[in-house]
Amino acid sequence: MGRHRDGKVKVEHHLLEGLEELLLELSKLDSVKSIIPGRITRQNKGRGSKGLFLKYPTRTGYKILYKNGTSVQEIFVVCDGRFKEDFERLFGKINS
Repeated sequence: MGRHRDGKVKVEHHLLEGLEELLLELSKLDSVKSIIPGRITRQNKGRGSKGLFLKYPTRTGYKILYKNGTSVQEIFVVCDGRFKEDFERLFGKINS
């Protein structure tokens, strides 16, 4: 699969089921400049919480995890300082 962009989303890796719709919602935020999906890993512990989880700030934005069953995908968001508030407004409580 070649690397390309679909709007603000850089498509370089496969996406877990259900993630594409959430990335489209994220890309609508004015505070988001770019979204870069990362690697997919497996969780050893059972079927935990599902959804997007804001993990920590990076130099250019935030790292987010998308959990779906036993699979977890990293997402890196390049954004400005308003992102945390925008994320909370769009997805509710921030889970870290």
